[in-house]
Amino acid sequence: MTNFAPIARLGRRPFGRLFVTGTVIVFWAAVTIGGPVHAEETVPSPDRVTAWKSMLPESAGGIGAPISDRGVWDRLAALAAFKGIPAQAAREAAQPLPEVTDELYLDFSKTGTRRRYEAVHSARRRRESLLVLAECLENRGRFLPDIERTLRAFCEEKSWVLPAHDRSLANFLGKTVEIDLVSSATGFELALTLNWLGDKLSPEVRDLVMANLERRVFQPFEGAVRRGQPRLWWLTTTNNWNAVCLANTTGAALAAIDDVERRAFFAASAEHFIRNFLRGFTPDGYCSEGIGYWNYGFGHYVILSDVLYRASGGKADLILDPAAAAPARFGYRMQIVHDIYPPFADCPFGSKPDPQLTAYLSRRLGFGLADMEERYLGPKAGPSGTLAGLSVYAMPDAGGPPAAKADRLERTLRDWFPDAGVLVARPSPDRPDDLAVALKGGHNAEHHNHNDVGSFLVVVGGEAVLVDPGAEVYTARTFDSRRYESKLLNSYGHPVPVVAGQLQRPGADAKGRILRTEFSDEADLIEIDMTSAYNVPELKTLRRTFVFRRGNGGSLTVTDRVEFSSPQEFEETLITFSPWKRLADNQLQVGEGKAAAVVTIAAGGRPYELKAEEIDEPIRYSKKPTRLGFR
Repeated sequence: MTNFAPIARLGRRPFGRLFVTGTVIVFWAAVTIGGPVHAEETVPSPDRVTAWKSMLPESAGGIGAPISDRGVWDRLAALAAFKGIPAQAAREAAQPLPEVTDELYLDFSKTGTRRRYEAVHSARRRRESLLVLAECLENRGRFLPDIERTLRAFCEEKSWVLPAHDRSLANFLGKTVEIDLVSSATGFELALTLNWLGDKLSPEVRDLVMANLERRVFQPFEGAVRRGQPRLWWLTTTNNWNAVCLANTTGAALAAIDDVERRAFFAASAEHFIRNFLRGFTPDGYCSEGIGYWNYGFGHYVILSDVLYRASGGKADLILDPAAAAPARFGYRMQIVHDIYPPFADCPFGSKPDPQLTAYLSRRLGFGLADMEERYLGPKAGPSGTLAGLSVYAMPDAGGPPAAKADRLERTLRDWFPDAGVLVARPSPDRPDDLAVALKGGHNAEHHNHNDVGSFLVVVGGEAVLVDPGAEVYTARTFDSRRYESKLLNSYGHPVPVVAGQLQRPGADAKGRILRTEFSDEADLIEIDMTSAYNVPELKTLRRTFVFRRGNGGSLTVTDRVEFSSPQEFEETLITFSPWKRLADNQLQVGEGKAAAVVTIAAGGRPYELKAEEIDEPIRYSKKPTRLGFR
């Protein structure tokens, strides 16, 4: 028999109605952070190593500027954005260095909680970067004793790898030395510290730090590339780990290693393995990890590009790789309206593209975002959170050479990612408060995946009133077999149907197959077959059709057509952070004032029950979402 799902009609007063018919299908997210590509894991070509040797300077040289370059540092010190740094560093130095104990490191393995250790770890790293920046600005030597004490403390840590990335405790127990996101970042910061401060640091401390860089970063990387030991899985993965770890490790090596042959090996290796990161984007440039991880991952691709460009004297320029062109535009294209972006995947609600990253890309690729380049590139942009970030974005030569030709970005009525099955549809430019949407197909084995095939967001009056709730607070559960116990990560917490009592299933074959698209100035339509996302033997067909209409305030119609072999229950879902109220038996208002939508439910004349509940999970947002279920 054929059952027709409810039709939810949403509208914004006073401009008209938004019609949402049907169920949204939940997309399955893979538990693993990313899978390896099937490419050879070989040592980079000896010819390429030789080529890099000819491009590199004879001695090590990091990005940024050494303290001896007073032309740079005195210029920064005179700017308002940097004037308060020495006083801030003095206050920090007056406080004891937060202590890392065995008990704190083991807290994750005992409780599954990440925040306690990571808060202390981050505070220690921020302190070191702040003290180094202050010393370079002031050049009086007053921060050097605290810098050296902090460096010694880092070298005493049993592991630079996060506890969450050392579940077996092999790094903590000294059985192996691996490289992760934060150990590589620590290595990069310390290498720049050595490079910038030079002989201002005592020979003893310099030797100690260099020995730790060798043991914790350089030698493990060389062993992994040459011999496969330790196994650094991120060399061949396609997510943010690849770009982050390669950028940090390579940046550290080029800043600290004297031997030009070794530096050439690191540069050629990075050039070889970074191709895997770009393969993680769909051909249309979509980043399934979400905006936050695009900032992190592609941001480090930019850092690696900048490092190699400067080290090679401009001969190597990853940012101009044709495979990077579409990913570079992802952040800009994902804006819905009013600087609101969909928090798909493990992305906190409210995330948006990093403005410094966007400004850098505009400068190098000719996007034409002159206002952003003016505000967020160069010394007036102010200090960044890391020495590497400061070097790339806030130095006088930040951004490198401008694009040879313009490739201006323009805000259009829609951005359609056909390979990913994601649509961002906007109102006409002269009606920015009208209804706008982001609609998602995809599959359930994406990077940082949620079970959210068929998810959507509705923005009206400058606020997202119907939402995808975004990321949870990370715990041990987030990245193990229990990941989809979370109601924020499984389909229960997304605006998608519950079919015969079942949530969406995991796997790349649990996908939204795009059946039809129709785009015009007046309306956009996409039809998605979501049948495969549910493991329900009685389910014959489930199709969701989104129709977004411009004009009269804008409207969205979401229609779910479901066919079973026998009668089954079917539940529709809406998710919101906004206040809501029932206007009539078949009608709700979600939101308030100009940011309000009217939701009308059409269930083919059948009675239905509305159940509202707060999703009580630890969320990376200021409040918890409300789930409205219609069955």
